[in-house]
Amino acid sequence: MQRPDPIPPGPGQESVWDYPRPAIAEPTSAHIVIEHRGITIADTRRAVRVLETSHPPQYYLPPEDITPGVLEHAPGKSLCEWKGQARYWDVVAGGDRLAKVGWSYAEPTAPFRILADHVAFYPAPFDRITLDGEVVQPQPGEFYGGWITSAVVGPFKGVPGSRFW
Repeated sequence: MQRPDPIPPGPGQESVWDYPRPAIAEPTSAHIVIEHRGITIADTRRAVRVLETSHPPQYYLPPEDITPGVLEHAPGKSLCEWKGQARYWDVVAGGDRLAKVGWSYAEPTAPFRILADHVAFYPAPFDRITLDGEVVQPQPGEFYGGWITSAVVGPFKGVPGSRFW
């Protein structure tokens, strides 16, 4: 399948088609708040974002900025060709168990050491995730964990027909 035509970014926007491949990780001071059932799951200005061609950014939060007691290890592992072996997390809050909504790398590969023990979250299961005050939209497709805001333009991997982008 051929690469789609990128949407031209406007002022203050980034095109996911300008992101690198292989992916990179970089610190961000963006203010991230994750909420579910009236409970603040996380609140940070010390996240790391991962950028990869055709994907909206993924955000990895430091464990110190995640509310104690909401994370429980979940079964299963997966392997990322760039970051290494991931483990999964359930979030337990407000009487809900959100299964495998987070993942982390205990021993990421050298280029991604900055991610060690930080936790990324799929945005769809939560009541609300904001990035600098804007509500985050989930990346299309159940496998992907990118966060879409008005600061990024696509088209984004995960839409129908994007498997081989």
